[in-house]
Amino acid sequence: MNVTLFVPCFVDALFPRVGISMVQILERLGHRVECPEEIACCGQPGFNSGCWQESRDVAVKVLDRLKDAEHVVVASGSCGAMLKVFYPELFGKTDRASAAQSLSKRVWEFSDFLVSKLGVTDLGARFPAKVTFHDGCHGLRELGIKRPPRALLEKVRDLQLIEMKDAETCCGFGGMFATKFPMISTAMGEVKCASALDTQADYIVSNDSSCLMHVQGLLTRQGKPIKTIHLAEILSQT
Repeated sequence: MNVTLFVPCFVDALFPRVGISMVQILERLGHRVECPEEIACCGQPGFNSGCWQESRDVAVKVLDRLKDAEHVVVASGSCGAMLKVFYPELFGKTDRASAAQSLSKRVWEFSDFLVSKLGVTDLGARFPAKVTFHDGCHGLRELGIKRPPRALLEKVRDLQLIEMKDAETCCGFGGMFATKFPMISTAMGEVKCASALDTQADYIVSNDSSCLMHVQGLLTRQGKPIKTIHLAEILSQT
């Protein structure tokens, strides 16, 4: 099938390996992959700040570019929720309402697309390490994604998944939240880090590079050895 990747701006700028891994995985499965470069931002920063018109100015470019896409796969539960859940709200009283609803039905978060749409859990990956999984808030609470990433990790050779106590607890990033409330954000992140460290895992895995960026920054400043890695980067390794 034809798959259009939406690669978020922070992935494009800071974590390009995530996007590359997704392309490798989908092409290995035999699908045609397109990665439009001109729509790197979904408009979520403006939406979360209450600047909805500014958000629409960005988001309308995404609607226009993806209007004919068969399946849109997103490397982030956060941006995936923006396209799938919040675009219909953002454009609800505009002449783009039907376009937003149409796009919403074709948007998938990456792990959910593999498991729920393609029926794939075993990608032949091998990753000899102990890992623990962090559930990003938007992917878990807005998209309802809990089982798919774990189903994929369970099939990875030589990987041991150890669940942390606070897997579903917010890491404190929240985009604009971390900027507006840095002390609260840091405190929440430290709770997440402590929970992950208790598992004695080698890596923290998540569907969201933004969460991992926040957590890795705290861990590095603490001098802790545990590292962070996106799910797609693990699944692409054979």
